[in-house]
This record gives sequence, C-alpha cells and structure tokens, in this order.
Amino acid sequence: MARTNFKPGNMLYPVPAVLISCSDGEGKDNVFTVAWAGTICSDPAMLSISVRKERFSHAMITKTGEFVVNLVGKDLVEAVDYCGVKSGRDTDKWADMKLTKLASEKVAAPSVAESPVSIECKVKQVLELGSHDMFIAEVVAVTVDDKYMDETGKFHFADAKPVAYSHGEYYSLGENLGKFGYSVKKK
Repeated sequence: MARTNFKPGNMLYPVPAVLISCSDGEGKDNVFTVAWAGTICSDPAMLSISVRKERFSHAMITKTGEFVVNLVGKDLVEAVDYCGVKSGRDTDKWADMKLTKLASEKVAAPSVAESPVSIECKVKQVLELGSHDMFIAEVVAVTVDDKYMDETGKFHFADAKPVAYSHGEYYSLGENLGKFGYSVKKK
C-alpha cells in the first residue's frame, strides 16, 4: 500500500468546529470560531481551546478567564465560517450573523442561543505553546436546546447535524456507525 510522506504538522482531522463566545467584562462581547478544541478530563470536566495570541478574543479570555464553547449544527455553518474569517475588532459578528446573545448560567460571557449545546468554562491554566496559547478550562455549566431533548430526557445531538472541520472544509456528520461497546456486545 503506497503512502505519501508529509512534513510534520497538524493532521489530526476532522475536528469540531465551534463558536467561542467571550466578553471583556466591560460590555464588549465577541464570538469567534475555533477548530482546536477538545475534551481533556472527565472529573472534573475540563476542556481546552487553542487561540492565536493576536486574535481579538485572546485578550478578552485572558482578562476575564471565562468563555463559552457553543457547539454547532449544519444551520450554523455559515456563521462558523464568517466568525472565523472576520475580526471582532472590525465588525459586530453577533449582529452580522443575526446570532442571539443568551445569558449564561455561571459565567459573564454570553452563550449563542442558536447553539444546540453551550459549555460554560472558567480558565484554570494557560499554556503558551508557540503560535497558539492553550486555555485549559473547567466546565462549570452546560445548557442544551430543548428541541433536541425527548420526553425521557435523552439529548439527540445528531438531530442538529453536527459540523466537523478538516483541511479548510466543513462537513456535516450524520450516519451512526455504532454505539460505545457495540464491538464486544453479545449478539
């Protein structure tokens, strides 16, 4: 089987495309796109996002120590792209994309009301890694859109058609290939 040798780089794809909302604590809010986000611990629940130092929101998150990770479905992919290429220094992306600010439960930064899941975070550590700083944060609250809940209290994120990002392109996730543990389940 033939393989092509690439120079060392970030080839861990696909990754989630998420909208990060934040505030400067003085009335200025911003929303921007991150594709480098991930789960890092389950107890306590923690995640990380990596943000370039020159990004407008980097200073906001550094100052307040808070942000919200807003998961996105297919209906938000245009906002994801726009919020990744436009800067909050130059435009109000909330207004431009007709995104609704929703008061968060435990942090001052607003959540994106159109998001199926909003994960409120408080920064615990910042790792300076080179081109990006990694914000390691504890999850302090999670809210989900009721339209993805069923009568038993089960959350159906697949109905939002989650979005992944790979090499400059967005993909809608869809087909369920199995459930955790299915490979060892007795038939």
